[in-house]
Amino acid sequence: MLTAYTIEYIVFPQHSTRLLAHRTDDPVEVEEFLMHLLATGARIKEIRHQGIALGGHQFHQMLKIAAGRIAAQLLRESLGIDAIQVKDRYGFAS
Repeated sequence: MLTAYTIEYIVFPQHSTRLLAHRTDDPVEVEEFLMHLLATGARIKEIRHQGIALGGHQFHQMLKIAAGRIAAQLLRESLGIDAIQVKDRYGFAS
């Protein structure tokens, strides 16, 4: 059976070209894994859903959500504020 989501990425793009894949059926796990990849500087090559590569808007939307969650988390930790204040002050949903 085909997994719902597959993310293809390169861990250390400045040192390697080895393409790895993370597969899951959980959309929340996809978002958290994308957050991890963004935070560590990995190269995200492709996101597939049900075996079909996500196009421009869908691909960018998933990355935008993950990046927003990273920004919200950093603001909460650095400023010592809660998720509601992050949303009110900066517009990032946690």
